[in-house]
Amino acid sequence: MDFMALTLLAVGLSMDAFAVSICKGLAIKKLDWKKAVVIGLWFGGFQAMMPLVGYILGVQFSSYITSIDHWIAFVLLGLIGGNMIREACFGKEEEACDSISAGTMLLLAVATSIDALAVGITLAFLSVNILPAVSYIGVTTFCLSLAGVKVGNLFGCRYKTKAEIAGGVLLIFLGTRILLEHLGIFP
Repeated sequence: MDFMALTLLAVGLSMDAFAVSICKGLAIKKLDWKKAVVIGLWFGGFQAMMPLVGYILGVQFSSYITSIDHWIAFVLLGLIGGNMIREACFGKEEEACDSISAGTMLLLAVATSIDALAVGITLAFLSVNILPAVSYIGVTTFCLSLAGVKVGNLFGCRYKTKAEIAGGVLLIFLGTRILLEHLGIFP
């Protein structure tokens, strides 16, 4: 996986966390950078950890399904991206809450990183140096979550749906690109 594909993946995976960070920023009356950093660390940490767990699980099975790995990547990324778009368009709105308690953040971090677990399984079938990749995903999510808190504090939840749709489209694009590369259609 080249740097551009990894960047698209990192940004796509970060969009759920970015959208939730926007709503967290909306709930924070006076922007407190300590809260923003805590939010970024929770989301960035889980976005790095979940693909690593998925990768470890996927490596266990990679020798059995190497011949169809590109199809698995295509289907998983397509389903995850499609689900992100569906939830953005038809999901219920959640109330904004400024709590950064461990319980609240754990639930949000897990909820926004479940798709990263499936992506980690996909990464096990690709040529990826996993530790730098998950570090990059985590740092990207951390930065976008900080930005999301600031955007939410300034503008509110107006961009939440657009961010989730953009993330879904990026993941579908990436899955299609992986499939086309393995079929020899895309260089």
